[in-house]
Amino acid sequence: MGDNHWTTEITKIEPNKIAVRGYRVDQLMGRVSFPQVIYLILKGELPDERTGRMLDAILVSSVDHGATPPSTLAARTIASTGSPLNAALAGGILAIYKYHGGAIENAMRQYLEIVEEGKDPLEWVKGKLEARQIIYGFGHRYHKNDPRTARLFQLAEELGFAGKYVKVAREIAQAIEKVKGKRLPVNVDGGIAAVLCEMGFPPELGNAFFIMARTPGLIAHIYEEQTRMKPMRKIDPVDHEYVGPPERDLT
Repeated sequence: MGDNHWTTEITKIEPNKIAVRGYRVDQLMGRVSFPQVIYLILKGELPDERTGRMLDAILVSSVDHGATPPSTLAARTIASTGSPLNAALAGGILAIYKYHGGAIENAMRQYLEIVEEGKDPLEWVKGKLEARQIIYGFGHRYHKNDPRTARLFQLAEELGFAGKYVKVAREIAQAIEKVKGKRLPVNVDGGIAAVLCEMGFPPELGNAFFIMARTPGLIAHIYEEQTRMKPMRKIDPVDHEYVGPPERDLT
């Protein structure tokens, strides 16, 4: 071994064999879900089925939010110049940060601070508002009641992931309404943050889940831009119309 020798605990590669955290990829294929493998590669152990279902719901919840988010507009703009898919996708992902998708990490830190330090959510909210500091994960520019959060918390109750962090998220929303006299419910970022805390993920990985979830949506927008739109067009962030399939229910 040379002076530059280093180690990794993630994946072992040998001739005709690929093992992730000790599990052969060919044996995982068709037997465990993609969300379960995400959990495995990030945390080192295979989760049970209910954990996989919870992660699956988190990923589905943020797969896309139309053509107006900054990441989508950035990806479409880059695609309109003739750049390849990987460049447009990278641009879209780079637009995900503090105020767009990036609230998950900050919301996780908020919940951890309150729970680990035994703070009262009402007093914590009062302090934040008096200091004119942002409370991440609450309110939405479109949704007064984010349907994704309601479903996430419903599944968290059903699957056993609605513990102290989900409770704190709800208490913060109640405290904001009490102090401000204005209702700012938990948005999808705040909901994901609470559930990820329940699952024991560190906040440093919070934004990664939004990126993993949003990537298919960005790819769809990039492909549509490349195949349906004129190059170098002026992309109006507001003046657009949905012309896809009408609303339909799962049967």
